[in-house]
Amino acid sequence: MSVIVFGHKNPDTDSVCAAIGVADLKSKLGVAATPAAQGELSPESKFVLDKYGVSAPEVVTSGEGKQVILVDHSDLSQSLDDLSKAEILGIIDHHKLGDVTTPNPLECWIWPVGCTCTVIKAMYEFYGVEIPKNIAGIMLCAILSDTVIFKSATCTDEDKKACEGLAKIAGVGDMMALGMEMFKVKSAVEGTPTRELLFRDYKDFNMSGKKVGIGQLEVVDLSILEPVKGDLYEEMKKVKDEGARHSVFLLLTDIMKEGSEMLVLSDDPSVVEKAFGKAVDGNSVWLDGVMSRKKQVVPNFEKAFA
Repeated sequence: MSVIVFGHKNPDTDSVCAAIGVADLKSKLGVAATPAAQGELSPESKFVLDKYGVSAPEVVTSGEGKQVILVDHSDLSQSLDDLSKAEILGIIDHHKLGDVTTPNPLECWIWPVGCTCTVIKAMYEFYGVEIPKNIAGIMLCAILSDTVIFKSATCTDEDKKACEGLAKIAGVGDMMALGMEMFKVKSAVEGTPTRELLFRDYKDFNMSGKKVGIGQLEVVDLSILEPVKGDLYEEMKKVKDEGARHSVFLLLTDIMKEGSEMLVLSDDPSVVEKAFGKAVDGNSVWLDGVMSRKKQVVPNFEKAFA
């Protein structure tokens, strides 16, 4: 039986590339493993896989009766709905430890770095396995994406070091140019359904018993999103009602200005001021220097909701 390796719901480039990397590593260590994703790939992820000639992972919707390895998440709300019916063999992640529990010991690599693929590069080195050129390429892209080309507060020296090594293997001479190429793809919104945009990089969180959704769209210039901002807010209303959510927040991140406008829809908008010290103006607030949901947004909201 092949072990299924998959990332979180609404897969981003890190969760997709991490699953592919871990499946490759495990297979070379004698454990049959297959990469998977919990949904369709984003335009950026498709671009990255196409660029390096890597096949898209299969879509998985159930873990029943399967052995699985989780990458880029350890929260039940972000995993398969029937995860309890699967046997979890491992977790490789760069977020805080979530609420997944197991009846048996497991392999666990959770590092305070900017990207899961940074951890996976270290795993290849630990086991003495050579990273294939195409997988080095997609892992490099994942780190550049997750760290917003090293601008995010989550970026560490380990991420930069990993990128230098992966770039050599993949034959990439200009990482900045590669990063901007990716973000131009990520910035393309024309013709994309509004719901697809909202869920392009979206996660639900349990904050003191309240269901809170936080999405993020990263673009090279916020003016790109101006024509669709109103539609996004209307879609947030539908998502909030459908999921009985207390709040839905959407970060519109400008990677050049290094900040985010956050669209706010909440039963208690004062949580935004509690979290960031800034009141909501209309239905949004500008957060200067805020680029990371993981490090700069989720922890602040967790304290505000406590």
